[in-house]
Amino acid sequence: MYYLLLALLFTATSSFAGLKLDLIGVYHTGVYGQSAAEISAYDAATQRLFFTNANIGEVEILDLHDPAHPLKIGHIQAEPYGAEINSIAIHNSLVAVAIEPRPKTDPGTVAFFDTGGGYIHHLPVGALPDMLAFTPDGRYILTCNEGEPNDDYSIDPEGGISVIDISQGIKHAVVATASFTKFNSQEADLREQGVLIYGPNASVAQDIEPEYLAISSDSKTAFVTLQENNALAIVDIPSASIKSIVPLGFKNFSTPGNGFDPSDEDGGIHINNWPVFGIYSPDAIGAYEFEGKTYLVMANEGDSRDYEGFSESVRLRKALPLDSVAFPHASELLKEDALGRLFISSHLGDADHDGDLDAIYAFGGRSFSIRDSAGLLIFDSGDEFERRLAGLLPEQFNADHEINQSFDNRSDNKGCEPEGLTLGKINNRIYAFIGLERTGGVMVYDITDPRAASFVTYKTSRNFNHVLPNEPTRANMEAVVELGPEGLLFIPESESPAPSPLLV
Repeated sequence: MYYLLLALLFTATSSFAGLKLDLIGVYHTGVYGQSAAEISAYDAATQRLFFTNANIGEVEILDLHDPAHPLKIGHIQAEPYGAEINSIAIHNSLVAVAIEPRPKTDPGTVAFFDTGGGYIHHLPVGALPDMLAFTPDGRYILTCNEGEPNDDYSIDPEGGISVIDISQGIKHAVVATASFTKFNSQEADLREQGVLIYGPNASVAQDIEPEYLAISSDSKTAFVTLQENNALAIVDIPSASIKSIVPLGFKNFSTPGNGFDPSDEDGGIHINNWPVFGIYSPDAIGAYEFEGKTYLVMANEGDSRDYEGFSESVRLRKALPLDSVAFPHASELLKEDALGRLFISSHLGDADHDGDLDAIYAFGGRSFSIRDSAGLLIFDSGDEFERRLAGLLPEQFNADHEINQSFDNRSDNKGCEPEGLTLGKINNRIYAFIGLERTGGVMVYDITDPRAASFVTYKTSRNFNHVLPNEPTRANMEAVVELGPEGLLFIPESESPAPSPLLV
């Protein structure tokens, strides 16, 4: 998890001229750079917005009757149910909260509240429940139990999906676990297919780390991003079972339309093709239908494992030498204004195990993708994010999320880092809203036809001109407006407290 400063409310309006986002309201937590506003959920019946504040272990409750002036009216505390609130979801005014314990390797909790913050019930789930969602029919709640290891990797709990059946009422809810243990015997085959399984002494079930999920409109299937594994899990919800694990493949940055800027020391914006493969490792995922088929939308943030007991991220110039046949101009590639400073995976690339790199694998796709329900790639935005930002924010290209004067700072890492996304329907068109964690702002695409997705607009309210001191005041923070969007929420016009849809 990274950082958010506040909750932003945009109206989203569509016309023949295109879709437009206008900032209409801001709620400031008063906390900077400490995960103070991440995941949000909305209850239409009460017109209340709920969001997680990990900094103080609370869900904050806002009255949105006047979205231009969000008003805090209550809160929900993690204690005594756990240590940190990771996610929240609402269905028919029932509030479900995913709570992480301390230590995080212990089983987590899902707690239930009413929209006033009143406690109803709680249930145990797997280790590190990082995201949860209701099925569209309201019968089930699913949690992504990430099962991250402790820092020295001496404890590595199994990842899994908790499926909570609430059809008989919350007090009679039944928790089932969709486990990955049946894949332990298939480790060699999964690796061969491209699923990344490489934690120290970890079984498949221990190595799998569910990150985010989307659910089919019939409430029968869940699609789960396994971010560190660069894979997708397909879950049968009624039986609480994993149907398959699908590798997502790699992005070829050497092909036209797939360029990127790999260096923070190249003196400018240089988006070119390079002999590099991108590990998609998507974070957020959404699902929608087109012509009767389900399609999946993924934000290709990229991620690496970086623990005291195991770390895979290394700059290329400090990694294994480049194979002289695969890279005849290796000395040029290793320069700091080329690929030398690019962070890559030390786990991948030495295909023949002879001590040099036959291929280079970097983290993230710097894009978003659309795949079919089997995980087959249908569309990828290629290098459009970087090219759009180069034109729209030439002085803030690939900036960091905590430092305003940080031009090109993230080029050697994962670029703008598309992380969160949400989907929304406006005037019979389906739009994807993709949050850029590092640079900030939201990319908007019309994805109605998944094979013809197109850029619509980019919106940021971040004030790049404001210099933050080492110890910023609340006024300093409020002047910046926006930093590091983590989660996005679309409120349709039919449920909105405003005359138009809202994006939070």
